[in-house]
Formats: sequence, C-alpha cells, structure tokens
Amino acid sequence: MMSTRLLFRNTVFCAGLMAMSATMPALAAPLKPDLAKSNVTIVFKQMNVPVEAKFKQFNAVIDFNSAQPETAKASVEIAIPSFDLGDPEYNKEVLKKEWFNAQQFAKATFVASSIKPTAGAPAGSKYDVAGKLTIKGKTTDVRFPLSVKKEGSAQVFDGTLPIKRLTYNIGEGEWQDTSMVADEITIKFHLVAN
Repeated sequence: MMSTRLLFRNTVFCAGLMAMSATMPALAAPLKPDLAKSNVTIVFKQMNVPVEAKFKQFNAVIDFNSAQPETAKASVEIAIPSFDLGDPEYNKEVLKKEWFNAQQFAKATFVASSIKPTAGAPAGSKYDVAGKLTIKGKTTDVRFPLSVKKEGSAQVFDGTLPIKRLTYNIGEGEWQDTSMVADEITIKFHLVAN
C-alpha cells in the first residue's frame, strides 16, 4: 500500500514538472561571435597625433538576454602578439618587454562582473558594464558604457573603454614619459554575435 501511494506521488510530481517545463521559456544558448565582422581596436596619441591599431586575433564568450541582463556573462580574450600598427617594424617593437612584453604576457582579458541597464536609456539599448581587465599581468576594476542593437538575426555590441597605459606598465623605462606617447588609451570593440 505504501509503495503504491509513493509511486502515485512520484507520478504526480513528475507530471507536474513536465507541465511546468512545457510552460517555462527555454534557456537561451550563448551567442556565437562572428569574428569576421567583429573588431577590437585601440586609439592613442603619439606626439599628439591620434593613432589607431587593431588586434587581429581575439575571442569572445557572450551569454546575453536583454530581458534578463543581470544574468549575462561576457568575457573577451585578446592575443597580444596579433597587435597590428600597420608596420611590421612597429609591431615588433611594441611586443618587446618595455611595451606589451608579449613573450611573457601573451593574452589580455576582460571578464564582466555585472551588466546593468543604463538609467533613462531606451530598454534593451544601453548598459553599464563592470568587470576586471588584465593586461601585462596587472588586473584592475573597470567600467564602461555598452550599446546593444539588433541587425537581422545578430546582436551587435559596441563599447569604449578608456584606460591609462602606465597603470598596466605599457611603456617602461624611458617610455614612461608621456610627452611622446600619451598615457590615455581608448579600447574600442565592435562584436557581432548570432
């Protein structure tokens, strides 16, 4: 008698779970970045002239649902040796110990700790992102604005993160002088994900 009652309860419980799962929305799968349409660039001033460079290799993991931004997860990993200033000699120079020290620190990373809707912005369009940025072995807390828009079946994420290069020891020794290369750097990213 006891086992029949237990079996009945389990059957009712399982039926209830199945009914609930049928009415609950499916969890969204992480977005897949389209790296051919995405880019990560930096802008800095050399002798007060703006210079733009890019990283040719990077990867991003984005798990984002605009209906539940507080559950979002995002990280970006950049291959430092892929840094491209448009000139092979300059590229070789910036990978040296004084600058990126790419031999010892081959990757830079960003991991988001929170993504919150920007107050007053149209729903689903702008967010405030906080997280940890690691460059050349130095990790700091950073914040930046993020805009999100739909393009067909893709979501497009655009962000601009200002940093100071000396915080991360980018430019050691004589290159700590900011009269040649400014301390301010802007990291820009444009990520297209499906």
